[in-house]
Formats: sequence, C-alpha cells, structure tokens
Amino acid sequence: MAIYSHHILPRLINWVMGQALLAEARSRVAGEARGRVLEIGIGSGRNLPFYGAAAEEIVGVDPSAELLAMARHAAAQSPRPVSLVEQTAERLPFEDDSFDTVVVTWSLCSIPDPSAALTEARRVLKPAGELRFVEHGLAPAPAVRRWQHRLTPLWSRCSGGCHLDRKMDDLIRAAGFEITNLTESHLPGPKIMTFMYEGTAVPSGGATPPPPPRAW
Repeated sequence: MAIYSHHILPRLINWVMGQALLAEARSRVAGEARGRVLEIGIGSGRNLPFYGAAAEEIVGVDPSAELLAMARHAAAQSPRPVSLVEQTAERLPFEDDSFDTVVVTWSLCSIPDPSAALTEARRVLKPAGELRFVEHGLAPAPAVRRWQHRLTPLWSRCSGGCHLDRKMDDLIRAAGFEITNLTESHLPGPKIMTFMYEGTAVPSGGATPPPPPRAW
C-alpha cells in the first residue's frame, strides 16, 4: 500500500489533473486571482501556468511531498514568486488576514476535514479577499447521488481520499463565506465523477466561525 500511495498515486493524480478538459476552468479560477494568493491543495502545480499578472505571489500548500516535488518544477518556470509548503489544509501556518485570494481546485474532495480547511481559508483571507474554486461533488440527480454515496467508501480508498458525494456549495457557506457566483454543470465523462461547482465567494459578515469539533 505504501508503494501505491507514495509512488503510483501521485503520478496518477498528476496525470488525471493534467487533462485538457480541465484547462478552461483552471484559466477562469486561477487566471483571475490577485495579490498574494494561497492555493490550497496545489498538488503538482497544474494551476501555476494559468495565474495572470494580477497574482503577485503564490503560496501553495499540500500534504504530499511527492506532489510538491513535481510542483517545484512548475514553480521554477513561473514568472512570479512561488512558495511551497508541505502542510495539511486544516491547520494553515499563516497569520489572520494575510492573503488577497484563496484558490482551491479539485482538492476539497480529498481533504479529510473540508469544513476545517475552509474555516482556515476564511481566517487567512483578508476581509476584502476572495475565494475562487472549482470542485467536483454531489450531483443533483437522485439516481446519480445514490451511486455517489454507494461508491464513495470504495473509491476514496483507492483515490487518495477523494469523495464523490460532498455538496461543495453547502460546505463553503457553512464555513462563513457568501457565494457571489456559482456555476454547476457536468463535464464530459461518468456522471458520478463530473458534476462541477465553480465560482467565487467572499467572507460573510461577522466573526470567523469556530472550527467544527474534531473526531479523535
């Protein structure tokens, strides 16, 4: 299992995330990021070529040393400063209100505690900052949902913890964000894996909500 997790799975993730059909969404989500940017789940750095001139600095976090090793090659080609941090998203090592934009693409599905990760994202985001996201998750069709729920336990075991059945917009709102733009649609491919949530969100009024209780 260790050979699969550390040698096969990172290369498989890098290949899947490099599919051409994802490039358009990457361009929209990462391309409009501005200022100091935090990318949660930067993986092998597939978004780095899509950042525009408004992104002044990019800080990427990911728990996988193997994927970050791939990201260093992409970072070396970037025209802007890129820092890579091996870290889980649930405990970000950054000060409050320290980023202008948080970007997350196809990562919330595999973070063990996405609610805690989003709460941390809100904490480190400036009050006038923006969360930019594209994620796959729970589909609206009941028949598809049933299969997503059935297959997720097995699928997550062989895909690095990926869940097919997370309702991403609800998770984002519950973490203290107001979604300002949301597009939901299926990409080509199996419907259980291709329902996409793409949009932007801003911190809602009031204090940052406390992190949800952890299951120890």
